[in-house]
Amino acid sequence: MSPTAAGANHVPDQLRVAAAQFAVNNDWQANVDQILPLIGQAEADGTDLLVLPEGVLARFMGEKERIRMAAQPLDGPFVTALRAATVGLKLTVVFGIHETSGTPRPYNTLVTVRGGEIVHLYRKTHLYDAFAARESDNILAADEVPPLLDVNGFKIGFMTCYDVRFPELARLVAVQGADAIVLPAAWAKGPSKEFHWSTLVSARALDNTVYLVASGEAGESCIGRSMIVDPHGIPIAQALAGAEMITATISHSRLTEARNSLPVLANRRFDVNPAPRTPAGSPVPSVTASVSF
Repeated sequence: MSPTAAGANHVPDQLRVAAAQFAVNNDWQANVDQILPLIGQAEADGTDLLVLPEGVLARFMGEKERIRMAAQPLDGPFVTALRAATVGLKLTVVFGIHETSGTPRPYNTLVTVRGGEIVHLYRKTHLYDAFAARESDNILAADEVPPLLDVNGFKIGFMTCYDVRFPELARLVAVQGADAIVLPAAWAKGPSKEFHWSTLVSARALDNTVYLVASGEAGESCIGRSMIVDPHGIPIAQALAGAEMITATISHSRLTEARNSLPVLANRRFDVNPAPRTPAGSPVPSVTASVSF
């Protein structure tokens, strides 16, 4: 199905979005079996864009190195099953997998499917080397921010989990013209982590006057707490810790109002350089500032 056909009955000013959360386990087929009903539910609800969590192919508690062996290519059975589930639907679905890279470490990749086809890829750029975790031990970072994706006239940008802590990435996507940013995540539990999540998700929306659709895994080690936030940074739908789907309708008119009343994108004084600063995991270089007048 073409993007035009997919949006044939769509109200031009509005987009129906959903974020679904569930507990991911270590068996990819079991995870497919959890996702297929969510796709059916979203389609029946008239949803245009469904966002699922990060890394829904498999989750290994305490044995994160196993993701190296569990990773699949884009033409593997996991993505193939979810592509097939969208044939004949108007729905666009975003989900995270660990994708084989040709090296021992896979990518942490967001795959977007529509009408049985892959229509967008985003490979995570900021790896979670924080709070005693080291995602980079088992995952390969990417260096590219891909173009935005059009979903029924709305320009969609992409971030994954830890990316939300880096405001320059959200700003880079916003100045490319994003109306909304999707944020699949597996936000780990820990002291103050729920506060970090809610604050950062709302801040990135408010910083850039964009909608933010954040889907958080609801597993044993993750907080859940999916959120849909409007361009004034106001949560308009929120989940708790368990399996749940939240929905909201976003609109161009709300974006226009927010950007007219709070023109931060127009008022900004500095550009964001899209070139990667250093390879992931490299030591931070010593920099001596120089100012001239």
